[in-house]
This record gives sequence, structure tokens and C-alpha cells, in this order.
Amino acid sequence: MSWSYLWTHRERPRLLSARWAVVWAKRTLRCRAMLGLTVRVGWLRWRGAIIGSLSIVEKCRLEGDPHKLSVGEESVIGRDVELMLHERIQIGNRVVINPRVTLLTASHRVHDPKWTTYSSPIAIGDYAWIATGAMIMPGVRIGRGAVVGAGAVVREDVPDGAVVLGNPAKIVSTVRRDALEYSPVRLSAPLEAWLGRD
Repeated sequence: MSWSYLWTHRERPRLLSARWAVVWAKRTLRCRAMLGLTVRVGWLRWRGAIIGSLSIVEKCRLEGDPHKLSVGEESVIGRDVELMLHERIQIGNRVVINPRVTLLTASHRVHDPKWTTYSSPIAIGDYAWIATGAMIMPGVRIGRGAVVGAGAVVREDVPDGAVVLGNPAKIVSTVRRDALEYSPVRLSAPLEAWLGRD
């Protein structure tokens, strides 16, 4: 989170107008939340994670090496997301990962009598949306603009623009638009208080 970026690109309503009062009231009320987001992202960067500008990371559980986490610009990782960093997790730009999603990069081989573990990286493309409670298994690639439905368990790669649902996740649509241009961080109350909406 960059305070200098927010200050430079802030919404600037006319001084003492009704909109000016609303904007500064929002900024004041959201100050504590903004500070929490800033500290969390700073702490992750200090521990070795790569977090792009304006990305939001809510309180989540990280297990493993933070150096293995890479998040692009203007992405949102929701509350109570579990990131199992036994292998690399690469998250693109403008991605939304809703609350209680689990990204697993390691598991056990169930057919092995010694129940050995294996690990494999996860990659999530730009503009992907992983809905609440979904689980992404080791080695999965989620394509650009793909949507993983709430509660889905994804064991195989999801193509660009596909929508998958269920356990195991199955493709139900492939019609998501190619020309995606939204910024999900602008929907976050602390950032919207500074940047306004598009």
C-alpha cells in the first residue's frame, strides 16, 4: 500500500462542498482500516513476499515461506484466506480472492503406502476471481479472467475466461469477456475513500 500514491491520486472535490465533507468523513472513519492494510502489506514485504502496488491483503493465514508468495498490482486477498506456501503461489494483477479460500501447494500421495508428500506451485492469472470457500489444489493454474465458484474444489487447470463450479470443479461457461478493465481495489472501502470510484 502506498500512501504517496493515494495522496497523489486522491479524489479532490471542491473545498467545503458537500462532496468534500463526505470524502473527508469517509477517510477519517476508514483511517484505522487503512493503517491495518498498510502494516500487513509492509510486514509481508519485509518477510520476503512480493506484493504489487495498491494490492490489499486482509488478515489471512500463511504457512510456509513468504518468499514464495508473489501478488501483482491492485489485487485483493480476503479475510481468512489460507495460503500454504510449501511451493510458489503467483497471483496476477487485479485478482480477487474472496474470504475463506484455501490455496494448497502440498498434499499427500493417497496411493503411496508411505503416504509421502508432494508439492507443486499455483498460478492465478490476471482478473481471475476465486469465490468464497473455494479450494485450489497443488499444481493448478487458474487462467486470465477465470472464475472459480464458491465452494469449488479445483484439481485441474482452468482455461482463460472459464467459469468453474462444484467438487470436483467443472467448466460451466467459457464466455467471460477478454477485455476486462476493472480494478477490484476501488471497491474496498478504505481505498475508495481516497480514490473514489471509476
